[in-house]
Parts: sequence; structure tokens; C-alpha cells
Amino acid sequence: MTVSSAVASFAVVAGMLTIMPGLDTALVLRSAITLGRCRAFATALGILCGVLVWGVAAAVGASAVLTTPHLLYDALRVAGAGYLAWWGIGMLRRTLKERGQPVSGDAAGGAGARTAEATWARSWARGLGTSLLNPKNGVFYMAMLPQFIPSGTPHLQMGVVLAAVHDLEGLVWFSALIFGTQLVRRWLNRSSVQRVIDAITGTVLVGFGVKLALGDG
Repeated sequence: MTVSSAVASFAVVAGMLTIMPGLDTALVLRSAITLGRCRAFATALGILCGVLVWGVAAAVGASAVLTTPHLLYDALRVAGAGYLAWWGIGMLRRTLKERGQPVSGDAAGGAGARTAEATWARSWARGLGTSLLNPKNGVFYMAMLPQFIPSGTPHLQMGVVLAAVHDLEGLVWFSALIFGTQLVRRWLNRSSVQRVIDAITGTVLVGFGVKLALGDG
């Protein structure tokens, strides 16, 4: 297998993984709808940085720690589950709190409640944390990356290249989602719609957290 064929083959696999509906897509869409384009790109960038970290870790063999001693894997799994559940419950609590407030034609009514999270750095950190605290990302890279590293190729450099390909595909996908969302932002910007979106996203996050905590799937 040559380097070019390895990159092309990995791009196909990573591309299919990228467009599959999942937590990353839900987080970026939610940020685009409730926080705007810049914060959505910050969330996406955080996720992509996490992917790059996992790719590098897998390339140097660090993520083997997650597949050998079950104690370490379980610790990361529980931490990720707690993080997702905490974030999801926070969304649900805010949704219930805003439910009794007057409904306006835009998102102004909920602006105060979202001010704390509406910073570029916070959105980036949230995306990064979600990616790094998902042990399934590490298991995926540990299982897949060695298959696409040609014999004699430096593992670290090749791992960075493959992770960068995955990031590039993710950036294209997230950009399409974000710009597509902007086309209907006027309607989505209604505070009543945003409360529904937060309720759905919060429920999804709690569900992912419970599933991860139980080690299911």
C-alpha cells in the first residue's frame, strides 16, 4: 500500500463516519441555531482539534492504554458520560426556566440565559471536551489507523496526515451544516423554537451520557 492509496482509502472511511448522524453533528447544529455562525465554527473547530489529538495519540500508540487496562478506559468513559449528562441537564433546566417567560418573535428573550456560553473560547472548549471525553473516538482510531499506515512510513507523521484528512472532511461537512442553517435562521431564531431545540439537544446529550455510562453500543 502506497501513501497516496492509504490516504485515499482512509478518506472514504472517514468521510462515511463524518456524515453519519451523531453527537458532533447535533452539537454543531445546535450552536449554529442558538449561538450563531461564529460560535458554531468555534464548536466545530474544538471537535476537529479533538480528532487531531486522538489521531496523534493513536499513531504513537498512546491510545492503546484505552483498549488494554479496562480501568483506564472505564474512567474516561464515566468522565465523558458525566460531562454529557451535566451539559444536557443544564440545557433542560434552562428550557424549563424559560418556559414561563413571554415568547417574543426572536431570540432576545433567551439571550441573557445564553450569554455565559456565547463566547468563542467556551464554544471551542466545549467541542474539544466532547471529542476528547468520548473513548469511542480513541478506540476507532486505534482500530483503524494501523490499517492505513504503509510499512516503513513514520507512524506519527502518517497519523497526523490521516487525522488532518478526517478534519478537512469534517470542516467541509460542518461548514455545509452551518451555512445551510443560516438560510432558515430567521425562523429558527424564534425563542420558542430555540427552547424546543435546547430541549431536544439536552435530551440527546443525557441519552448519550447514560448510554456511555452503561457501556452500551
